[in-house]
Amino acid sequence: MGREINLLRSIPRSKRNVAARETAKSPEVIAESKRFGEKYFDGPRDYGYGGYRYDGRWKPVAQDLIDHFGLSRGDRLLDVGCAKGFLVKELVELGIDAYGIDVSEYAVHHGHPDIIGRLHLGSVEKLPFPDGSFRCVTAIDVVHNLPRSRASGALREIQRVSLGSAFVRVDSYRTPEQKKIFESWVLTAEYHDYPNEWIRLFNEAGYTGDYYWTIIE
Repeated sequence: MGREINLLRSIPRSKRNVAARETAKSPEVIAESKRFGEKYFDGPRDYGYGGYRYDGRWKPVAQDLIDHFGLSRGDRLLDVGCAKGFLVKELVELGIDAYGIDVSEYAVHHGHPDIIGRLHLGSVEKLPFPDGSFRCVTAIDVVHNLPRSRASGALREIQRVSLGSAFVRVDSYRTPEQKKIFESWVLTAEYHDYPNEWIRLFNEAGYTGDYYWTIIE
């Protein structure tokens, strides 16, 4: 089993208006968000990011990943749920042979222009790569968008193509108060739970990579 480690500690915390999100949420808004299209990435904040634009914040994350996994120039890395590929761009600039995959046609087609050809349309549930294709795989805020049984399969796929050298971050909470805040905010997560239950799922799936939590406070 891997270890709990925050490899995104350099990312600044977003300011979230939880009360406004809770008021705006509706079945229609949630359904639109789960399409992961233009409204989710670049539409109003009610639907998701409220504008997902490159600002350089992923550069220190890329370096932290390289240092943590001991990556060398030319090593292959796959970012699952890559969105517009900002992490992929930073990794490539640091010499890593990085690629991204995402279920969002909108995100892949609006990827950063520096990495044209490195972003692909596809799902974590069926990664189109042979076993052990990558030195490392990342899946940041992706696996929780599936129901528990399918999340288990996604973790097995990450394990398969990475041979265990991986990092996932998933929606979680440590207290009932954090759980309440999370449930007021969440739009796309199908499965979420306390860390011990996530770890139980990691073990069931045979996932041996590292992990951390997205906690809204």
